[in-house]
Amino acid sequence: MASETAPPRIEILLVGMNGDLRGKQIPLEAEKKVWDGTVRLPTSTQSLDIWGYDNDEITGLSMSIGDPDGVCIPDRRSLVPMPWAPEGSKQVLSTMHEFDGSPSFMDPRAILTAILKRFEERGLTPVVATELEFYVVEDDWRETGRPRPPAKLMYRDQPNGFQLYDMSAVDALDDYLQTVRTWAKAQGLPADATTAEFGPGQFEINLLHRADALAAADDCIYLKRIAEQAARKHGLKSTCMAKPYADQAGSGLHVHASIIDRDGNNVLDARGGDPVRLKSVCAGMLKTMRDAQLIFAPFANSYRRFQPGSFAPVDIDWGFGHRGTAVRIPDAEGPAARIEHRVAGADVNPYLLLTAILGGMLLGLDEVLDPGPATEPGKEPPAGTKKLTHDFLTAVEDFFASPFIADVFGTRYQKLYGDTKRKEAITYLRTVSDFDYQTYLPRI
Repeated sequence: MASETAPPRIEILLVGMNGDLRGKQIPLEAEKKVWDGTVRLPTSTQSLDIWGYDNDEITGLSMSIGDPDGVCIPDRRSLVPMPWAPEGSKQVLSTMHEFDGSPSFMDPRAILTAILKRFEERGLTPVVATELEFYVVEDDWRETGRPRPPAKLMYRDQPNGFQLYDMSAVDALDDYLQTVRTWAKAQGLPADATTAEFGPGQFEINLLHRADALAAADDCIYLKRIAEQAARKHGLKSTCMAKPYADQAGSGLHVHASIIDRDGNNVLDARGGDPVRLKSVCAGMLKTMRDAQLIFAPFANSYRRFQPGSFAPVDIDWGFGHRGTAVRIPDAEGPAARIEHRVAGADVNPYLLLTAILGGMLLGLDEVLDPGPATEPGKEPPAGTKKLTHDFLTAVEDFFASPFIADVFGTRYQKLYGDTKRKEAITYLRTVSDFDYQTYLPRI
């Protein structure tokens, strides 16, 4: 943590491909340069892979052409205090722009803004809310090489059972959770309920809906940072890995979405008739789900979460109030009529996630699509229901082959993201794990 005598600063932040925050710290007395739009970073900053390398052969931004700069244009709406930093410090999100004034094709905030403009052209506004799950672990993970639950939730080095909605688990880490809530309030985040989830040290924080999907994504990225900084303060670590423990529940990032028209009416409201539009929008999300799975599950670890018998979906299906489906309809009538997307892991980039979801919804608005029969509670999905892939590399190839992805994300970003993830998937496949040695070396 920073010294109390350290001078305040402003941090101008860019969102990377993997949902990471990069940027610059600037002394507060030099804040004017932020608002003058003179802060520069290399445009390759937003093309870095999970290891932090610039894929020169993919982006064409190698040193041979000078790795050119872009301009960081701040979004004043995202200016908030940084409660963990010296008093008076602030942070602001920005969008990378080229020198001709156009947003960079690599900027996740610009990508989401582009899909929102399509809704605006139709006189429609998406309303979205996110539910973030994450784990809190002891801070010795660097020394041990693996996470372990907070000691307050353990008995003789073993988790004290499942903790779903267990208030004793919330009480045990109340000092940490109170810091998260206090800092979320200081930043103006619409944080609502905090609950203990299945896994030891796993929690969920709900953010209330916003009729501004870009602001909703900003809220989510800020909440992730707050969870991380608060954990650091309390000698812990937070992680949004989709599956940090093999034998415990994975962490998801569920999205609730509806759409309002110019008059403020919810266009998904099915009161007084057959929910044709609601079903069509649902169908659009289902139709594009495999194409966009690489967005929903962006890392090799992400695919460990898709397991039969868990609440993480494995089928591309939908249902009314069914928490086992990929798309759930909590309410079909009234102002609260909405769709819940349950596929993404907590490790997702929220800007790319909302872009993919809204792109699928837009398809269902522009066409009349049939999602097929709903999956009913206690029953198997209808015959012929397609499945999500459990394979990282397969998701990469689906992403590459998709006209939907090319349309929603642009062909340049499709190639950049797909090539970067293909390299990651191949590296993963080439890595021989402890499982290989423990299982095969003695027997083969």
